[in-house]
Amino acid sequence: MNVLLTGGAGFVGSHLAEALLARGHRVTALDDLSTGSMTNVAHLAGRPDFTLVVDTVTNETVMADLIDRADVVFHLAAAVGVKLIVEAPVRTIETNVHGTETVLRHASRKGILTVIFSTSEVYGKSTAVPFVEGADLVMGPTVKHRWAYACSKAIDEFLALAYHRERKLPVIVVRLFNTVGPRQTGRYGMVIPTFVRQALAGDPITVFGDGRQQRSFTYVGDVVDGLLRLMAEPRAVGEVFNIGNPEEISIGDLAQRVRTLTGSASEIVLIPYDQAYEAGFEDMPRRVPSLEKIHGLVGYRPTVRLDEILERVIAHERAAVPVAHRP
Repeated sequence: MNVLLTGGAGFVGSHLAEALLARGHRVTALDDLSTGSMTNVAHLAGRPDFTLVVDTVTNETVMADLIDRADVVFHLAAAVGVKLIVEAPVRTIETNVHGTETVLRHASRKGILTVIFSTSEVYGKSTAVPFVEGADLVMGPTVKHRWAYACSKAIDEFLALAYHRERKLPVIVVRLFNTVGPRQTGRYGMVIPTFVRQALAGDPITVFGDGRQQRSFTYVGDVVDGLLRLMAEPRAVGEVFNIGNPEEISIGDLAQRVRTLTGSASEIVLIPYDQAYEAGFEDMPRRVPSLEKIHGLVGYRPTVRLDEILERVIAHERAAVPVAHRP
């Protein structure tokens, strides 16, 4: 098949591109390189079955042409990371909502399968853990910019499901929980690459808040496996699925584990949310997925545990740092 990946030069997109190519599909990756990177897909350059288009998902002419030649669309392009969300709320909302509307409108002309990427952030301040796809979403107030991302992705979901219901567009909505692995950048607040790079450099490991907030981390290869399973399952159309790993850890304990695994002497430093982001910043205390729905339909189950994820990220980051610059 011809597969279009918007945001295809990003962290998840580049790993998905590799997996699709390995299965014999032809991949076109669209990316404006605002958060994606040429280096993520440099090893794919020159392949006759891979094309990188540097442009924006809101370019109507480009999107119309690319979708017209596609059999499946994976729409990953979005504003990502808490830091970016807080600093650029207008860009966050416009990119997420307008970009998704553009993709859905052009895809509906052909009626091709479209996978819309959402996020565990949409569960908001819900305390009903583990999070189940059909549960209520509990958003924070509009005066807190932190919730702009969650609300914009929830609108994406509503819009995708509306296109499915009204215009019969085959869509699948996936809510990704914290996804990690090699090639992920810490530029926009992604915690594991940030901790690993700080530890390897001997810098203070900076934990935002009190460190008691808990997260569950999923290896990017497991996420890609779940995506490919859903793509091949007709019964997934019109549905919303969590993709994640229910293994929890507090951010404070995560910092300790990274320090131990890297053999670092870095100090662990707590930074109040008001200093890290903005005054009155609100966070989710826990973020744990229920996997009953996706496991029951396609047999998805994460296989890589947290320590192995950390070891792989550490090895990748060590390889990326020239020997002369290692502490």
